[in-house]
Amino acid sequence: MPRSGGNGGSSMMSSRRDSAQREAVAPTVTPLTLGRAASSALYDELALSPKPGLVTLTDVGSHDDMDAQTFTRSLFALRGYFVRMAELGTQAAPFSELQRSGLDAEQRMLAATGGVNTHRGAIFLLGLLCAAGGALAAAGQLPTPQQLQAVLRRHWGEALAHKAARPSSLPGGMAARRLGLRSAAQEAALGFPVLFGVTVPTLREGLARGRSVWVARTDALFATMAVLDDSNLAHRGGLAGLRHAQAAARGFMAAGGAAQPDGRWRAEAIGKDFVARRLSPGGAADMLSAACWLQRIGGLRDAA
Repeated sequence: MPRSGGNGGSSMMSSRRDSAQREAVAPTVTPLTLGRAASSALYDELALSPKPGLVTLTDVGSHDDMDAQTFTRSLFALRGYFVRMAELGTQAAPFSELQRSGLDAEQRMLAATGGVNTHRGAIFLLGLLCAAGGALAAAGQLPTPQQLQAVLRRHWGEALAHKAARPSSLPGGMAARRLGLRSAAQEAALGFPVLFGVTVPTLREGLARGRSVWVARTDALFATMAVLDDSNLAHRGGLAGLRHAQAAARGFMAAGGAAQPDGRWRAEAIGKDFVARRLSPGGAADMLSAACWLQRIGGLRDAA
């Protein structure tokens, strides 16, 4: 009896794997679950405490115009937006449609908060990730970091590069251009290298080592602060403020991070210093939210 050729057997096995993957993805990764995970991830970031200079459930950080209630109102106003972005992703919608949806979400956020910008960065970052997750779900692919980066570049990379090349009218974007820093739009055009190269691996490694969720997320935040050109820090504290915050975060991680017995005390001490300087690492907080989103959708994988 003749044996099947090697290529035919390989193709059959590959087809079965692809089919199995589609069956595994379809029930769990949908626009609804992707969008709900984004809203939950924003709450994960809000609930993490202490966070230097940032709003938590019990602290306003370096802010006098927002608190946990402001963030919660914003979060509820944005729930439908993240689902919508994932739906647009399933359609491989052009960037102009994603951008229009994001601008509408910003208006809903501002209406809910009385004009306070609580989540503009997250609207951009998590919105794009939800769209990428939707595109992957439609193709029956798992939302791993590698796959998310690939689909972002493939579907919207060129448009994001054009956006990054245009002068920004937002405070953070203007500060980044003035100081020669990498802006949030440039981060997106590059496929979010800090998120996928620092934030996500730090969170993944902490959880893999059996660290508590608080330790893993706190380390992910500080590791991100240490390297990110955070335009919010640059806007509030100039280049000196940004470099001060980065040095503080590097020192925290070099001393062993949040897992050390004095980790919480050191995080609180850095927070007091940030409040005195009016520093708030909002960009790093957005990256943490995105990593929490990946955790919630089962995307903390090394490979597809």
